[in-house]
Amino acid sequence: MENSDIKVDASKFRPESVPKSISAFNVGIREQTRKNPKWWEVGAAKYRQMRLNGETPFPKAVVLDGSPFEIPSRDSGRKLPCRIMKPDNGQYRTVIMHIHGGGWVLMSEEAYDPLLKFYANGAAALVISVGYRLAPEHPFPAGPDDCRDAAEWLVDNAEKEFGAPLQFVTGDSAGGHLTMLSYLHLARCRPNFRLKGLVPAYGVFDLTKLPQTFNFDDELILTEETMDHYIEVVCPGWSTAQIKDPATSPLYAKLEGLALPPTLFVCGTADVLVDDTAFMAVKWQMAGGEGMVKYYPGAPHGFLSFPDTIPVAKEAKRDILAFFNAKAG
Repeated sequence: MENSDIKVDASKFRPESVPKSISAFNVGIREQTRKNPKWWEVGAAKYRQMRLNGETPFPKAVVLDGSPFEIPSRDSGRKLPCRIMKPDNGQYRTVIMHIHGGGWVLMSEEAYDPLLKFYANGAAALVISVGYRLAPEHPFPAGPDDCRDAAEWLVDNAEKEFGAPLQFVTGDSAGGHLTMLSYLHLARCRPNFRLKGLVPAYGVFDLTKLPQTFNFDDELILTEETMDHYIEVVCPGWSTAQIKDPATSPLYAKLEGLALPPTLFVCGTADVLVDDTAFMAVKWQMAGGEGMVKYYPGAPHGFLSFPDTIPVAKEAKRDILAFFNAKAG
């Protein structure tokens, strides 16, 4: 039948759709992925420093003019380290909460300055990057709870603290997963609050893994083996049933009846998490939400973190910026 209720642009997944620039870029990423030690081989603490230094397939962290900020956590005396990025002209109309990636093990709120500055300038936004507790030192639910606490605090305090409301939550990879968990928490604890939008970029929404994770045979940053090691330390000793709980795997959440905000799902086609984006977006739409999906031919996992010399990263960032500006109103 021609009039299918679900449509996918299959051309995005064909090899001939991959730009030459991305094909060449992926060759270099594969080589680095193969020759570099894995985080579980050298230990999380050492690998975190290697990531910041640019000693992994990801580029060296660039520090711009962000400023530190703290948000109270649910634990007395413990605060969440955050980083604020404002537009160059100092003028903003909205607050964006950003949650960093890194497999719930790596990276920090200080590692995304260029992306945060791009959002701040392009969307006239104050962007606040949230630091959360990492595994293996702090398994789940520590990290998700920190993000839930930050989201709750921003709903209640952004306007009086910054002069603008929280309107968007975004994150990439593990941060995409935490973006979804944070929204689901707000939907239940602040049911009258309405976000303008979510942008979960190449997020993982089922930690028990979907088909593409098993079928992906390319060494492009994130593989099934890497996923297994991440999940092993964030959910140590957990049963499959425990991991499938919606508090951990948002794909299993009941969405019907929630005031679902417009959501832009972003993913490259050369990503082990292709299915997570598709499954979550369709479920979002079935529950009545506005779920837009953008697949970028040949883009690997984590591509938003790479320099703008990669055309696909530029394209995706422009699409995200257009979404922020269209929904902010």
